[in-house]
Amino acid sequence: MSNKEKSVYVEEECFQEQGPTVMFSNIHYCVQERVGLLCKKSPEKVILKDISGILKPGMNAIMGPTGSGKTSLLDVIAGRKDPAGLRHGTVFVDGRPVTNNLRLTSAYVVQDDVLMGTLSVRENLLFSANLRLNPRHHSSADKQSRVETILEELGLTECANTKIGTDFIRGVSGGERKRCSIGMELITSPSLLFLDEPTTGLDAYTANCIITLLRKLSRNGKTVIFSIHQPRYSIFEQFDQLTLMHKGDVVYAGKADEALEYFSLLGYQIKSFNNPADFFLDIINGEAESTLELPATDGNNPLLVRYRQSPQWQQEFEKVGQVCRTFEGGLQTKVEKVDYVTSFSYQMRILCHRAVLNLLRTPQTSYAQMALTIFFALLVGLIYYQIPLTLPEGLQNRSGAFFFLVINVVFSNLSAVELFIAERAVFIHENANGYYRTSVYFLSKIFADLLPNRILPNLFFSAISYYMMGLKPAFLDFLCFTLTMTLISIGAVSVAFMVSATVSSLAMANLLVALPFVIMMVFGGFLVNLNSMLSWLSWLEWISIFKYGMNAMFITEMTGQLFYLTDNTTIPGELFLKGQGIDYSRWGFWQNQVALLGISLVCMVLAYIQLRRIKRWK
Repeated sequence: MSNKEKSVYVEEECFQEQGPTVMFSNIHYCVQERVGLLCKKSPEKVILKDISGILKPGMNAIMGPTGSGKTSLLDVIAGRKDPAGLRHGTVFVDGRPVTNNLRLTSAYVVQDDVLMGTLSVRENLLFSANLRLNPRHHSSADKQSRVETILEELGLTECANTKIGTDFIRGVSGGERKRCSIGMELITSPSLLFLDEPTTGLDAYTANCIITLLRKLSRNGKTVIFSIHQPRYSIFEQFDQLTLMHKGDVVYAGKADEALEYFSLLGYQIKSFNNPADFFLDIINGEAESTLELPATDGNNPLLVRYRQSPQWQQEFEKVGQVCRTFEGGLQTKVEKVDYVTSFSYQMRILCHRAVLNLLRTPQTSYAQMALTIFFALLVGLIYYQIPLTLPEGLQNRSGAFFFLVINVVFSNLSAVELFIAERAVFIHENANGYYRTSVYFLSKIFADLLPNRILPNLFFSAISYYMMGLKPAFLDFLCFTLTMTLISIGAVSVAFMVSATVSSLAMANLLVALPFVIMMVFGGFLVNLNSMLSWLSWLEWISIFKYGMNAMFITEMTGQLFYLTDNTTIPGELFLKGQGIDYSRWGFWQNQVALLGISLVCMVLAYIQLRRIKRWK
C-alpha cells in the first residue's frame, strides 16, 4: 500500500460521524430586473432550470464557468436567495424540508469579506464566539480556547492582534481577511457549511490551506458545500463530490474522482499534465472536442442530455423522488423553530462593547465633530457677542442668532446619515447568520452614536454660545436652552437615521436627507409668513424641527425679559411672543419639547422598520 493510499485509509477510518445529506428537487429560479428611468420590468431570466441533486457528507464542490448558476444554486440551497424568484422547488436536509431557520443552524461564508475593520482578528473571532455559542454551555474560557484553535488552524496566530483595517487604519492582508471571515463561521463547528468562492483573492498556498482545513472539517461530521471557479489540481483532488453546471443546468453530478472516467466515455480525453478542473471547464465551454459523435438533441445541450441518460442521474433522481413522496405523504419530521442562542441583554452588551471600541478606534471622526462644534460655537458667540437689550437690534440679533443656531445644529448632524450605510454589509451578513436580533443592533448603534457624537458635543456648543451671546444669565434658563438644543439635535439625527436605514447609497442618502431639512426650514415660520403665503402648505409647519426649536428658544429668552427703546421706554418680551402667536405659558414651552421628542420617536421607529425591511438575501 502506497503512502497516499495509507493516508486516505487512515482519513476514512477517522471519518467517524456523518454530516447531513442535502437534497434539492426541481429548483427553478428566475430573476426580473427593472430597467430604465421608469423601472420597467424586463423579461424574466431563468437562472436555474428545474434541477435536482444530492449533496452528500464530505467536500461538495459546485463548479462552472461565469454565469453558469453555481452561486445561485448555492444561495438557493442555503436560503440566501430572494424567495420571490423561486418559482418551485424544495430543499431537504436529512429528508426534512428546510425553512428559513436553516440560516441559524448552518454557516455561510460570503465571497466578499465583511468584517469590522477597527477590531483585531482575535476580537472579530471572539465577537462571533460570544454571540453564537450558548453562554450556558460554553464558558468564557471555552470561547477563548475555541478562538485560539481557529487562529492556529487558519494560520492567523501571528496577526491575531492586528486590526482588520479601515480607511484610517492599516490592517491585515487580503488573504488574512479571507481566513478571518471563514474563521468567524467555523466558530460554531456547524454540521452544514456553505462557502461562496472561498479561495477568491487568495494565493495558491493559502487557498490550498483553506481547502485542506475544510476537508478536515468534513471528516469530523461536516457537510461542506461550496462554489468554486477554477481550482488548481492539489485543491481539486480533495473534492469528494463534484457538480458541474452550465447555463442553469447540471451536466454532471457525482464523485469527483469518477468525473474523468465519465467524460472519457463521452469521447473527451484529457491531455497529459492538464488540470482536470480546467479540462472540465473546456468541455462545458465547448473548447474541447469529443472523439465520439454525440447525437442530435433538438437544440438542447448534448452534455445535459447525456447526463440525464446516465445511471448516475437515474439513481439520484430516484432518491430525490422518494424523499419528495415521503414529504407529500406527511411522514416528514416536523422542523422545530430555532431561536437565538443568546439573550437580548447579552447581545446588547456585546454589541455596545463593539460599538464603543469602534468609536474609540476611529478618533478622527469624533475629534473632527468636537472641533467643528467648538469652532461654530465660538463663531456664533463672536458674531452675536453680548447681544444688547435695546430695540430693535436686540430683538433682531436674537432672532437671527436662534435661526443660525438651529440651522447649525440640524445640518451638523448630516454625518449621521452614514451610520447604517457604512456597516450595511456587515449587518446583513451577521444578522442573516443569526448573530443577533435586528432590534439589538439598532439600539446599540443609537446609544453608541447619540451620547458621544450628538449629545456631548451639543452640551459644549450650548455652554459656549449661550454665555458668549449674553442671553438670560439664570442657570435654569440655560438648562432650558440646552434641553431645546439637545432635542433639536436628536430630531435631526433621527431624520438622518431614517434615511440611512432606507437607502444603501451614501450619495443618495445625502440628497434625500437634505430635502426634509430644507422643507422644515422654509415652513418653520421664520422665512415665510404662512398666513399670507402658501397657506395650502401651512400644515408642513407641524412637522418642522425649526418651528418647535425656535419657539422654545424664544419662550426661554423672551419671557420675563425687558427691552429698552431709545427713550428708556421698556417693552416686555411677552409682547413679541404674543405678536408672533407663540404660547409662552409653562405648557407652551413643554409643548414644543414634546413635539420635538415626538418627531424624534416617529423617525426612530420608521428607521427601525426600514432596517427590518432590508433584504437578507441576494
